[in-house]
Amino acid sequence: GTDLAAGSAALVSVRYALQPADKDHPYGHGKAEAISAGVAAGIVGIGGGFIVFQALRRLFGDQPEIDVGVGLAAMVTAATVNIALAFFMRREARRARSLALAAESRHLQTNVVQALTIILGLVLVGVTGQEIFDPLFALALAGYMGFIAVGLVKTALSDILDEALPQDEVSVIHDVLVEHLHEVRGFHRLRTRRSGATRHVDMHLMFDSHKSVRETHHVTDSIEHEIEARLPGSIVVIHAEPDDGRHRGELEELARRRAGP
Repeated sequence: GTDLAAGSAALVSVRYALQPADKDHPYGHGKAEAISAGVAAGIVGIGGGFIVFQALRRLFGDQPEIDVGVGLAAMVTAATVNIALAFFMRREARRARSLALAAESRHLQTNVVQALTIILGLVLVGVTGQEIFDPLFALALAGYMGFIAVGLVKTALSDILDEALPQDEVSVIHDVLVEHLHEVRGFHRLRTRRSGATRHVDMHLMFDSHKSVRETHHVTDSIEHEIEARLPGSIVVIHAEPDDGRHRGELEELARRRAGP
């Protein structure tokens, strides 16, 4: 049931996120994918809480006899299926740069860890005859699931709250600007964010005030296309301004760093 709910949330959010931008949503619908991450976080967190409840009942209450053979067979099957699904989902998430698919792959990953933890617990019960291993391993599993749930919440919030792109991706933008140092005098107000699979980049570039509009437009077009080629799925918007000398420092410093000692 929980897998069906998480999978359905991922499917619906991805399909909605793929809808093109419209009048009411000029930046597209990519943030819908954060909903799927939130659903996955809730499912994993609730599942961890239920496991804690059951484990404490077994620790401090009656411990029904465990059929190790049947339990092992079921868990080995579950682990095998979930490993295949998690691998496929993670590969597709990377290919599509999809937050929803990445969240679902993390959810499936918890299923794999859950199955492997139960297998290890059942093996220890079967070897030692001590059934206390079952609830102890369950508590460890619940802690792991709580950790994953918190991570999924952070991932969803980073998209909803327009967190900047990772530094390695911002460095790609800096590289393109440095390569145009002979044409661009400086830059400021560089802002980046992600919405689903789409990256949004905007900045102000400073140009020699004697350059014509045609010349500056040609340069900004080139820079936009180069960033979009190196960061696929990006939408780049550049505002050109006449150079007043106030914003040269950062670009010059970037150029010095890349030139080396």
